[in-house]
Amino acid sequence: MDRATILANLASDGAELSCEEISALAAELDLLTADLLVVAGRPVPEEFLPPQRDAKITRHFAYRVSHCSHATLSTLEGFIRALPRVPTTDVFVPSVPPQRPLATTGLGAVFNGLIRNRGFDIRDLPFLGLSRSTLKGMSARWEPSRHRQFQLCAVAGPLGWTLPDLFAVAGEPYSDELRPVMHCRHLGRVLTAAIPLTTDQLVQAGRHADRLNPPTNRGAWRPVAEGFVAQCPDYP
Repeated sequence: MDRATILANLASDGAELSCEEISALAAELDLLTADLLVVAGRPVPEEFLPPQRDAKITRHFAYRVSHCSHATLSTLEGFIRALPRVPTTDVFVPSVPPQRPLATTGLGAVFNGLIRNRGFDIRDLPFLGLSRSTLKGMSARWEPSRHRQFQLCAVAGPLGWTLPDLFAVAGEPYSDELRPVMHCRHLGRVLTAAIPLTTDQLVQAGRHADRLNPPTNRGAWRPVAEGFVAQCPDYP
């Protein structure tokens, strides 16, 4: 069975699988156990969730990293994965309650769970090429529409998911001609690696990003899409 079928089946019929079965599947697919629990509609145990962190620092870290080149992203990911894990009992909770109820079923619930697994809320995500109101609508009720493929292309990369995998979960037909809107999965790999980091470690990682890729006055927001997505090895 190919991975698209596995993921589609998990999204539709995964609620009966045990955490151990989902963990084994995650290892097979090289995806996070926490993410596949979300896809299956299962609760995510606290040990898989990020610690509570300063929202402003989290937001700045995501912004800063979104300006890094592919070479910098690769080096930064290695730096982050080498940082020690700091034991904590404070599990991430979004700092600002949503203005409308979050989706509890369907793709909207998956979207919310994947964001939470990374220690973000809607306000903390780097610019995705989507308006804040669109993102809030997706988190409240993300139904099939003529815009959904574009929306999937916008959010897959920062979540560290490939387009084919996320399209399979969403039940949308995938074409090799589709491309990320702003960010590819290599940005998401860094944000995923940073899941266990504390606020102080996020500051440390952000400073390392500055050393690797010194910040300049860029004027208007022009993140990875200013040429780096075109250089992504996933899309020759």
